[in-house]
Amino acid sequence: MNEKTATASLSSDATEVRAQKLKLLREQIGDVYPAHFHRTMTNAELAKKYDDLEPDTETQDVVTVAGRVFSSRNSGMFMDIHDASGKIQIFSHKDTTPEDARTLLPMIDIGDIIGVTGIVRRTKRGELTINAKSITMLTKSLLPMPEKWHGLSDIELRYRKRHLDIMTNEESKLRFQQRSRIVSGIRRFMENDGFMEVETPMLHSVYGGATAEPFKTHHNTLKLDMFLRIAPELYLKRTLVSGLTDKVFEINRNFRNEGVSTRHNPEFTMMECYWAYADYEDVMDLVERLFAELALLVHGKTEFTYGEKEISFKGPFRRVPMPDAVKEVTGIDFLAMNTDEEARSAARAAGFEVEKDWTWGECLAFVFEEKVEPTLIQPAHVTHFPKDISPFAKEVPGEPRLVERFETYCNTWELGNAFSELNDPEEQRARMVEQLEQAHARGEKAKQLDDEFLDAIDQGMPPAGGLGIGVDRLIMLLTNAPSIRDVILFPARRHKAD
Repeated sequence: MNEKTATASLSSDATEVRAQKLKLLREQIGDVYPAHFHRTMTNAELAKKYDDLEPDTETQDVVTVAGRVFSSRNSGMFMDIHDASGKIQIFSHKDTTPEDARTLLPMIDIGDIIGVTGIVRRTKRGELTINAKSITMLTKSLLPMPEKWHGLSDIELRYRKRHLDIMTNEESKLRFQQRSRIVSGIRRFMENDGFMEVETPMLHSVYGGATAEPFKTHHNTLKLDMFLRIAPELYLKRTLVSGLTDKVFEINRNFRNEGVSTRHNPEFTMMECYWAYADYEDVMDLVERLFAELALLVHGKTEFTYGEKEISFKGPFRRVPMPDAVKEVTGIDFLAMNTDEEARSAARAAGFEVEKDWTWGECLAFVFEEKVEPTLIQPAHVTHFPKDISPFAKEVPGEPRLVERFETYCNTWELGNAFSELNDPEEQRARMVEQLEQAHARGEKAKQLDDEFLDAIDQGMPPAGGLGIGVDRLIMLLTNAPSIRDVILFPARRHKAD
C-alpha cells in the first residue's frame, strides 16, 4: 500500500474519509483494533528517564510507546502522540523508518491511537523524539477531533462529551486528576486518624438523615418502593451503636431530587463520619487539619486562589455563634427575643419577608442566610444553630433554643455540617416525630419514621461528634472550578433532544 493507492478517491466528508480508511486498513493489515500491544514505558516515564539527554543526541535505546495522535506535520513525518501522562514526538523518515511503516502514515488521522517502537533521541531544538522503526494501528478513530485544541468552547457540550473535554483541555484533565488525589487524600487522612471506612446501603426503604426530596425506585422481587440515599447518617450511627468501631466514616454518593445550580447536582459525593466520645469542637479541629492537609496536597501550601480571592486554609478558623454573626452584620439581637412573634416582627422591621408561621429559629437562620453567608469568604465555623432546624444535635448548655452544631463556610459556601450528636433516645424520637409531622403538613406523604434507627438508639449510642463534608464543593474550591459540573466527571444534564 502506497500513499497514492491509500488515499485515491476518498470522500471529502471527514467522517466518511475515516470510514473509508478503516475499510482500506482492514483489507491491507487485517486487525485495526488489536487486543495485544505492550509498551515499555509511558511518555512521562520516557521524559523522566531521558531528561538529561543533550540536544542533537541519539541513543541506541529502543523503546515502545503508545498514544493518541494529536498533531501531524509534513505528511506524518512528525507526529505528537499523547497518553494519559503526556506527549512524545514521533519522527518517521526514509532514512530511519522502514517503508512498510511509512506506508501507514497516510492512513493515520488526528485522533487515532497508535503504537510506536523506535530509537530515542533529542532534536537540535531540544524536543525528545522517537525515530520510528515500526508503527502499529491500535485504534482507528471514526470521528474528527474538535477543531480547537484548547478544548470545547461550548460549555454544555463539554459536560455532554466529557471524553472530548478531557482529551482536548489540559485544565479539565488536571482538575479530574486533582479530584482523584483529593478523594484519596481524604480517605488517607481519615484512616490515619483512626477512622474505619464502611459501606452503607444506597437503597433505603425509609429515607432520612437529612431534609430533602428523594429519588424513588421500586424493588421488583421484594415488591417494595424504595428511595436512593439522601444521606448515610442513620446507618453510620447504627454502626456506632454496634461497637464495631469508635470512629467510622464513609465517602458516599447521595441523591437529592432537587434543583441544579453551579453548587448543586442531584447526585453528589459526601464524606460523613462519626466519632464516639468526641463533640463538635473536636470535629472543628478535625476539619481544620483535614482542609489544611488537602490544600498542601494540591497546592503545596495552605494558601491558594479561587477566582480573584486569596483563600487560606491555615488554622485555626474563625469560630462564631450564629446569633452573634447575625447581630454583627444586621444589628438584630435574636437572643434578646423570647417569642416567635418577636423574631418575626424584628425580621420584618429589618426588611425581611418571613412566613407567618416561622419560628424564632427559622427567622434567625433565614436572616443569617440572607445577610451573613455572603460575607463569609475566609473559612469560618458558624456555631450554635437553632434547635428548630437541627433535629439531630444536642442543646447548648444554658440555651435550649440553640444546639451544638456548626457549619464550615468558605467563599460564602457551606462546605461542612457537624453536630454534637443527640443520643437521648426519648428526645430523638420526639424530634423525629415532630419533623415527620412537619413533612406531612408540607405534603411529603412518603416520609416515614425510621423505627429501625430509633430501635438502635434505644440500645444506646455513645456520645459522639458527627460531620458531613460536601466533597464536590471542596474540590471546586481547591481546583478553582466555577461550577460543580466542572468537578463531576459526568454531571446530570437534560437529554440531548430536550
